[in-house]
Amino acid sequence: MAFVDKFPEEAKLVRYHFGVGFVALALGGLFGLVQALYRTGYFRDALPIDASQYYTVLTGHGVLLALVFTTFLICGFFVWAVTRSLDRPLAHQRVAWAGFLSMLVGTALAALTILNGFAPELPFGSADVLYTFYAPLQAHPAFYVGAALLVVGSWVVGAEYFLTYRQWRADNPDERIPLQTFMVLATFVMWYLSSLGVAVEVVAFLIPWSLGWISQVDPLLTRTLFWYFGHPVVYFWLLPAYLAWYTILPKLAGGKLFSDPLARIVFVLFVLLSTPVGFHHQYTDPGVAEGFKFIAMTNTFMLLLPSLLTAFTVVASLEHGARQRGGTGYFGWLRALPWGNPAFSAMALAGLVFAAGGFSGMINAGMNINYLIHNTIWVPGHFHLTVGTAFALTMMGVSYWLVPQITGKQLQHKTIAAVQPFVWVIGMTLMSNAMHRGGLAGLPRRTAKPLFRGEGAAPFDPVVGSISEMQLQIAVGGTLLFVALAMFLVVMTGTWLSRSGVGQLSVNGTIPAPLSGPADSPRILDNLKVWTAIAVVLVIIAYGLPLYSMLADGILGPGSGGFPV
Repeated sequence: MAFVDKFPEEAKLVRYHFGVGFVALALGGLFGLVQALYRTGYFRDALPIDASQYYTVLTGHGVLLALVFTTFLICGFFVWAVTRSLDRPLAHQRVAWAGFLSMLVGTALAALTILNGFAPELPFGSADVLYTFYAPLQAHPAFYVGAALLVVGSWVVGAEYFLTYRQWRADNPDERIPLQTFMVLATFVMWYLSSLGVAVEVVAFLIPWSLGWISQVDPLLTRTLFWYFGHPVVYFWLLPAYLAWYTILPKLAGGKLFSDPLARIVFVLFVLLSTPVGFHHQYTDPGVAEGFKFIAMTNTFMLLLPSLLTAFTVVASLEHGARQRGGTGYFGWLRALPWGNPAFSAMALAGLVFAAGGFSGMINAGMNINYLIHNTIWVPGHFHLTVGTAFALTMMGVSYWLVPQITGKQLQHKTIAAVQPFVWVIGMTLMSNAMHRGGLAGLPRRTAKPLFRGEGAAPFDPVVGSISEMQLQIAVGGTLLFVALAMFLVVMTGTWLSRSGVGQLSVNGTIPAPLSGPADSPRILDNLKVWTAIAVVLVIIAYGLPLYSMLADGILGPGSGGFPV
């Protein structure tokens, strides 16, 4: 029985979340194309923006994709995961709908404020503060209210997962938590803990500041509260991709998950280590003691462990599936995988690209070598491999598999869907490669023009090559990414609008039991109260004293009056 037939209200909720997410993806992706062509100088004169509006485009691209698209897709995907794995409807559907509406209103407010940057003469203010919204850049209050409603709405939707789990636990007191539900709950434990920072920043400081209720705020404090959230949000994006790689991808490969216990260990490690790492974004900030930066660096490198465990577990699961399909040899089994299935190829390629993103992330994490690439185009080159591919391409693969289940319709335009993941990866490889090389050459980020060694210069560096060649590679890669995005949206729109009830729905939504099940691991892994308490202690160690000193300075010392943009 299709998911939409068994759980019609939950399927509707997932569809609404995905629908809003796809709209944000389309608009944010268009901004990304404009950004790539304008900054690299290709068709700049033909684009209907000027240098100041470039920052409107940049803000819209970051907020719509990194916050709106991700949050809606995650919340919708998790509704499916909890409902499916617990095999019961949501306990209080109105709670989930209330959270969705809060997110929707918040998105509308923030998006309207950002888009108003194209018409600054209108009275509704603007918000060209980029994705990293901290002082001294100041947005219109509606932007901050919208951001708060988006985060609070996700909290409300997340509460419904816990309420449904509590209801299931009352009926199944001795059962182990189903793996997908465990992953969802662990992700939201981390999300509640980490997003508290941005909530405090926005509600306690930025909204009153933008309304004129307080005259100044401490930029270091708001920057720290943002990055307290700003790096853990990466794992909020990543863990849903892990859920798909651990539970859906092995099934699509024709096999089973290699180890349920290893998957639970990985998510416990992310609960513990995701939040006390934000200071590695502030290595150049003089107001943070070096010892706390070192703690953040150590915690960041420790997060390599769950990623390496994931690489082992997922690859072992894929090999098992490939050999079940007749694959042989040390590497010959790779040819037996279903690369023509867009759901499989999108997720598998996303995992492969994420491995490259992990290596560049180690450069970002190291205190000494980070100074080489800090605030260069290397950084967006890195996170386009993580949120831009590990999450985005995985969710595209999930959509190819899940949208037929939540609509009851056959996937349309299958040839376009089969090609789309490969076009995305080619475009991302070109663009990200050039961004990493440009970062090594000192090419800055967040500028409307390259501003490298003089206006209009095209120097050659013997290590990284020609700057003009990098700019061309970024433009071509960004264009291919937009083409791949358009292909995905054509498939989704065609599927959504197609006639229902024609033919048999070919998607089997069942998930096979793992080779090593939950009984092979200690029950303590399921005790999220214990892991949450330990995570709180680690956060206090990493952030307690620095935040205390910043709060004292922010209340008693000088601050910023802000620069409205």
